[in-house]
Amino acid sequence: MRENPVSSVDESRCPGLRRRGFLAAAGGMAGLGALALTGCAGSGPADAADSGKRDGKPQRGGRLRAAFAGGGASETLDPHLSNLFADVARAKALFDKLADYGPDLSAQPRLASAWEPDAGLARWKVRLREATFHDGKPVTAQDVLYSYRRIAEPAKAFRAKASLEPIDLKASRALDARTVEFVLKRPTAEFPNVLAAFGAYIVPDGAQDFDKNPIGSGPFRFVSFAPGKSAVFKRNDAYWDGAPHLDEIEFLVANEESARVNALLGGQIEYAHELNPTTARAHEKNGQIQIVRLRNSAMQGFVMKTDRPPFDDKRVREAFFLIADRKELVDGALSGAGEIGNDLFGKGYEYYPASLPQREQDIDRAKALLKQAGAQGLKVTLDTSPVAAGFTEAATIFRDQAAKAGVTVTVKTGSKDSYWKDILDSGVLASYRSGAMPIEAHISQRLLTGSTTNATKWHHKDFDALYQQAQSTKDKTARAAVYERMQRRLHAEGGFLIWGFADWIIGTARTVHGVEKKAPANSLDWARFDKVWLA
Repeated sequence: MRENPVSSVDESRCPGLRRRGFLAAAGGMAGLGALALTGCAGSGPADAADSGKRDGKPQRGGRLRAAFAGGGASETLDPHLSNLFADVARAKALFDKLADYGPDLSAQPRLASAWEPDAGLARWKVRLREATFHDGKPVTAQDVLYSYRRIAEPAKAFRAKASLEPIDLKASRALDARTVEFVLKRPTAEFPNVLAAFGAYIVPDGAQDFDKNPIGSGPFRFVSFAPGKSAVFKRNDAYWDGAPHLDEIEFLVANEESARVNALLGGQIEYAHELNPTTARAHEKNGQIQIVRLRNSAMQGFVMKTDRPPFDDKRVREAFFLIADRKELVDGALSGAGEIGNDLFGKGYEYYPASLPQREQDIDRAKALLKQAGAQGLKVTLDTSPVAAGFTEAATIFRDQAAKAGVTVTVKTGSKDSYWKDILDSGVLASYRSGAMPIEAHISQRLLTGSTTNATKWHHKDFDALYQQAQSTKDKTARAAVYERMQRRLHAEGGFLIWGFADWIIGTARTVHGVEKKAPANSLDWARFDKVWLA
């Protein structure tokens, strides 16, 4: 069995990203009204965010207060429903997955200590490390099978369902208390990515109610939760990967970026998730707060619903690809803090077809395509929200670009609390973004007929078959060729208009140390508060 030791990733092990990376977040500081200004650690040296130490060692103690955009009163601690960045940050504090994505987006062992396939890649044995839940019970193979079977329930729409689809969960079994044999429906060469899938957290056998007293195996234990306001967790001293440095972590909801910044500057929080480029530039050199940039970590774009007019006509979709001036969008919506996209997810990632020519704005060609489709004088509503940096700015810029092709775009601003749920099934055109994940995970969760977060409504059985073919192809070069074929089709006629890749920007107090700078958003070391300390 191939052993994969787990350790904190440092720059000597990973001098550069093999793949660069990006999910979705949702604005006012809902949790600050009840926030007591207590629990802060003492002042310390103003070192870099990932290297500050006192006497050469991380400091233990204190409460760190972290502000994220949230999802309002509908928020839950059910880890299988994790969708927003706030959801994922809370989930990873309380729970573990069998594996998670490293800084290069390869699967790194977590609750799994090792995995081994059979010769045909159709059966995988996964060995669990010795770990316990917060109630002292060991994490067992039965807990793993229960968790995966819960995610796969037909009546539910859990995030990881599409990623777990290759597993025959009826045939899979526990070989002993700490060994699971996963039987697959077909050979799957990159099965470890399935173990690392978003939302594929391990919960105790039989667990259903997660908002009153959730039991996980993660680095922090539950204390309290007020949906849309705050969640407080305390250190798990028995954590298998070492007890956190912090005594407590408090997650607060602040959907407005200005609220997060003002709270950070005012000392009401120590960690502000997702700042916009203008804010970062204003504070990068004044020394008041620390700015951490996760380079080109967030995909930015629009989604077109391919199952309904006007975007059920691929000529209209191609016209919209050609309407976009990507440089103007990056410069205007991201203040230049990013790079242009080419209507495909995962620029720089493994399997990304870099040989495809960069698409450029071509208004004349766009007009001709619209005429062919009988869509001259087209009017369309673009749903957007200040739920994410650059969204409303990009929508306004694209509206003006579309007018040059004779298209009237009406920008509609939706609720920050429910935006991501609202645009999943409704509307025809919407602002969109994503954090980091392997390209195959992006496909499985967003582009298959059974994908639970298929915002473009891309439903093609032949495309599904190609994905299964890629999964089952053992030779990596041959597998890459199948992924390229799929992505060339998406580039030509898909529903993602991906105009840019943005820096992910985090602000912290100068007392905060241990924030990993090399971790793309959504990878293991992003929002990983068990390795953070106050000094």
